[in-house]
Amino acid sequence: MAKKTRAGRTKAFKKISALKRAPAKKTGQSKPWTPAEVHEAFSRFRKENPDPKGELEHINPYTLLVAVALSAQATDVGVNKATRNLFPVADTPQKMVALGEERLREHIKTIGLYRNKAKNVIALSEQLIANHNGQVPRAREELEALPGVGRKTANVVLNIAFGEPTIAVDTHLFRVGNRTGLAPGKTPLEVELGLLEIVPDEFMRHAHHWLILHGRYTCVARRPLCERCIINDLCRWPEKIVYLT
Repeated sequence: MAKKTRAGRTKAFKKISALKRAPAKKTGQSKPWTPAEVHEAFSRFRKENPDPKGELEHINPYTLLVAVALSAQATDVGVNKATRNLFPVADTPQKMVALGEERLREHIKTIGLYRNKAKNVIALSEQLIANHNGQVPRAREELEALPGVGRKTANVVLNIAFGEPTIAVDTHLFRVGNRTGLAPGKTPLEVELGLLEIVPDEFMRHAHHWLILHGRYTCVARRPLCERCIINDLCRWPEKIVYLT
């Protein structure tokens, strides 16, 4: 349904001009978005995709934690292919520890950095058993204390597993925040904090999903698909192609 909507919108657009290529502006140089523009952007995201979902396959909070940890410097598609055989046999910390590091490596060897990731998954599973009764903690500090778990991973788990209004900044969201001028920053943390300041409460639950998906499928790295962008008119990118209905 979403593809049809985008296709219809693309046909309705009439290309009027392509802005001349200009030197990239330094972070923070573009005019900040107004609260009304931010609200409008997220209203459009919500209208197009009311209930966005993360693309990493998982069974429970534990398997989500493992999947996100495995996804560092890897694609969701690649992680999903590996975990479809892994999670049916190891969907709890106890089962993962029983599986062992060597057999875990065999399951995830198609994923980048699989040896180090296997070591971390076994170690975090052992810590969950020892310190949290085998349960994934809901506190950020406790999540980030686990081997191989950083702020982004903690944010994903808190948001998807527990419904917390967090924003996980990956490469896609980092690009969208800076390119559009919505939340420019030199680091993922700066972008995250910028979004936390401006995103209205009503959109916080799904904000990072909308922005990640936008960066993954529309505001892509090499050639952004401005012709299908639903926030084209709001975007501050100086090299965008402008369309009018």
